[in-house]
Amino acid sequence: MTVFRFEVTHTCPETHARAGLLETPHGVIETPIFMPVGTAGTVKGMKPRDLHEMEAQIILGNTYHLYLRPGHELVKKAGGLHAFTGWNKPMLTDSGGFQVFSHSDLNKIKEKGVEFRSHIDGSKHFLGPEESIAIQEALGADIIMAFDECVALPAPREKILEGMQRTTRWLKRCMEAHTREDQALFGIVQGGTELDLRKQHLAELVEFDLPGYALGGLSVGEAPEEMHKVVHAIAPLMPEQKPRYLMGVGRPEDLTTCVAGGIDMFDCVMPTRNARNAYLFTKTGRVKIRNAQYKEDWRPIDETCSCYTCQNFSRAYLRHLFVCKEMLGAVLATHHNLHYYINLMTEMRQALREGNFGTWYHSYQTSMAEK
Repeated sequence: MTVFRFEVTHTCPETHARAGLLETPHGVIETPIFMPVGTAGTVKGMKPRDLHEMEAQIILGNTYHLYLRPGHELVKKAGGLHAFTGWNKPMLTDSGGFQVFSHSDLNKIKEKGVEFRSHIDGSKHFLGPEESIAIQEALGADIIMAFDECVALPAPREKILEGMQRTTRWLKRCMEAHTREDQALFGIVQGGTELDLRKQHLAELVEFDLPGYALGGLSVGEAPEEMHKVVHAIAPLMPEQKPRYLMGVGRPEDLTTCVAGGIDMFDCVMPTRNARNAYLFTKTGRVKIRNAQYKEDWRPIDETCSCYTCQNFSRAYLRHLFVCKEMLGAVLATHHNLHYYINLMTEMRQALREGNFGTWYHSYQTSMAEK
């Protein structure tokens, strides 16, 4: 069995950015990394072969959605999420907590866990630390997340503190329920935008000596500047030889800023969701491809991009597909956006290896400010 191991290989003296290697049972991940989100066991609009070709290294599955459909026991019978989905590289599953808490009109929080109604059919369910771990162990991802309470922002300090303390108690129960040695359990640091609470919670969780740590409860209503402030204050304090994961944050400018702050791992539905809504990312700015100005635009989405979409199709054709509501439009747009994100992370890793991340980052920030 491969031992879960993380090694920092390169650092940037001007920032807190670092490159590393994360060893898992299904392969080695080069960090910093962006994880495409495969909510229900699939990255929407993408074949696993396409993800391989664009060099996606790890994808994320969602415990809440997979529990409801098709059910974790069925996935276990199939041989686990890797076998069920045809993805043979590393996978991470979240705890399901964020989805449960985001449906605040359908849930009831208790110390034991959360009672909630399915957003699909209204049926009653219960999810607590033990249930979350049992589901994730059945799914069989390489990295699993502790069940936490995610407090939407803004929120009173008392509520943030209450959720933070409950998250610690739930982590202890997750650790007791966790039995699979081939899965790394990450803890989640909460505390909202209260820096003293974040530092307090991080200190508490570090005592458990987990394989990795995440910052949760961000990009949930606060301004991006507030989120960046938290990351730059807390990430450098996280254990140096453990991977640092920022959950659910995904604008390109957030990725670069937070890599500079010391983060190694990211996930977000933004590139795929925006693609399905005809919103594309390029090096020269965002493109809303449904706009009439692209009706006779024969250029690719991004003339500097090497993805399959940009190498073969015009903006005019992409616009036509979306106007006609052809599913190929969303597929080609998704391919482009994910390629853009994965290539952005590749550029940052390369800059770190070559020792010029500070220069690269300054250039990127300048170009974003001009757009």
